[in-house]
Amino acid sequence: MKLKAIFTAVLLGAAPAMAQDAPPLPAGLSSESAQKDADKKEPSPEAPALPAGLGDDTAPALPSGLEEQTGPALPPGLAGDEASSTGSVLAETEEAFVVPFGLTGFVEARLGARIVEDPTQKTLSIGEVRAQLGRDIETRHATFRIVGDLFYDQVEDVSDVNLETGRGFFDLREANVLVRPLDFLDIKAGRQILTWGVGDLVFINDLFPKDFRSFFIGRDDEYLKAPSDAIRISAFNNIANVEFVYTPRFDADRFITGDRISYYNPALGRIAGRDAIIMPQARDDWFSEDEFAARAYRNIAGFEAALYGYAGYWKTPEGQTLSGQPFHPRLAVIGGSLRGPVRGGILTAEAGHYFSRDDLSGDDPFIRNSETRFLVGYEREIASELTASVQYVGEVLSDYAALANSLPPGAPSPDRMRHVVTLRLTKLMLNQNLTLSGFNFWSPNEKDGYFRFRASYKLNDSWLTEAGGNIFYGADENTFFGQLENNSNLFVGVRRNF
Repeated sequence: MKLKAIFTAVLLGAAPAMAQDAPPLPAGLSSESAQKDADKKEPSPEAPALPAGLGDDTAPALPSGLEEQTGPALPPGLAGDEASSTGSVLAETEEAFVVPFGLTGFVEARLGARIVEDPTQKTLSIGEVRAQLGRDIETRHATFRIVGDLFYDQVEDVSDVNLETGRGFFDLREANVLVRPLDFLDIKAGRQILTWGVGDLVFINDLFPKDFRSFFIGRDDEYLKAPSDAIRISAFNNIANVEFVYTPRFDADRFITGDRISYYNPALGRIAGRDAIIMPQARDDWFSEDEFAARAYRNIAGFEAALYGYAGYWKTPEGQTLSGQPFHPRLAVIGGSLRGPVRGGILTAEAGHYFSRDDLSGDDPFIRNSETRFLVGYEREIASELTASVQYVGEVLSDYAALANSLPPGAPSPDRMRHVVTLRLTKLMLNQNLTLSGFNFWSPNEKDGYFRFRASYKLNDSWLTEAGGNIFYGADENTFFGQLENNSNLFVGVRRNF
């Protein structure tokens, strides 16, 4: 089944984090140097940082004389009665809200709806209440970390828990142990969030799982990154820092299957959703259907340079059997990246070659072709508290002639190269309590795109409100973003951090 749109979303992304991951990659997508520093300082990777302005500022102090009462003064003779102000009540409430056992996290509610009619889906795009709880336990020789989400999702209303797909009422985000047997060596084993690369919501050498369903329906950017069940070994030295990640059982993306987000189904020749759920062959054999990833990086003349390698499978089902069932073909990737300061801003560049190991000749129309992907980006502050970043992304098929000659009669021939331009704008206002952001993908050759925008306001150190939208557009329904047009939605949310 043709899932070009779904897979490419891996590269055009995502929070992110998702900063693989972004400028700050959406949440969780931190730069590689930041990742290294974080690993050294913290026992385990954490959820993506909140947008600028969601830090430690407190609400303004009440004017003199309003500390003890609100509204008009009490009549004479009632001065002894107590009248607490709104500010003092809130302060007492905040002090009284203490989570036991050293837990940290948040509770939140989100509600969103489609703005385009889709006969294959519900009008409600998101309607959930979520609580995330986390705990770090440090001992003399190791650090343990566990983070989990309890939630109720009105749209899916699924009770059975599936930790691979994130469905049900519980999602285990992290459960790992970090040990440092030597000063220059870290070993982390268990469920963890992994991020590599320098792209902003574009993932080339980051072959760790993503959750595009969460990203497209309006969950926080941190949910763009899905967890990996892996062992990560990090070694630090003056020549180069090296990381090796072994995943004993393949971790696929939480990709679009039609149960919540509609897509173009080439077999049906139309947009499909809950009437045509994608159910690929599982790759879940421990130690035989596994993944390997490696990275070496160091600073060179102020630039952070990195080399990458991966051996595993396409993260979305980019192959189809003769019977028509989707599956995950084998994949190998080699690549590199560069990031550093240029003329008051940050220049980024990344490239990777994808070897489709089950179709190295490129003449199988039912398996995704090998290809080369690359990006060049630049980010800088263009005005007071206004940051802009732009990227150019290219994807070039390796065996275009072989693929074109092998297509069934009447099947459309894809472009040999796909072009995408991204633009991000972020503005901080009201003492950085209000953050306005917009991110747009646009493909000039496919004439489609995706605009993601949001506004978040920090009421105080604990409370955050947010509103935004995901708008898909395109001239044709079978292009990368054009097929998702019916999934355009608006959403609102409120979060209480603790």
